[in-house]
Amino acid sequence: MSDENHNQPDKSPGIISWNELVTKDVAASGKFYSDLFGWTAESMEMPTGNYTMFKAGERPVAGLLSLPPEAGDVPTMWMGYITVEDLPAAVEKARSLGAHICKEITELPMGSFAVVVDPQGATFGLWKFSGAT
Repeated sequence: MSDENHNQPDKSPGIISWNELVTKDVAASGKFYSDLFGWTAESMEMPTGNYTMFKAGERPVAGLLSLPPEAGDVPTMWMGYITVEDLPAAVEKARSLGAHICKEITELPMGSFAVVVDPQGATFGLWKFSGAT
């Protein structure tokens, strides 16, 4: 990765381009990972609520957010987001292959995503960057 792209995510389709921690205790989780890895945390308001960006130096490395009340007894977990070229097509293909779509496509300023559970029960996100062709 060149120095000019060091602070940018890899937008290549088919790779896990982002990781996010969803937790019942944002403060405790934030402290744990900051203490463990030396990450700094920057909070910001998003359309879906408060979001924390972990950074290693100036490089964004992961996100942190609170489990929503409707998540019920879902455990604290890390989720990887896999970049796709065509999000609606990827969602439909996953569905046709037996996946359950637990969060339909959601638009954010930096892109859009959906959350999928594969036929064996593994949860992952599909991600499309804004402006990506």
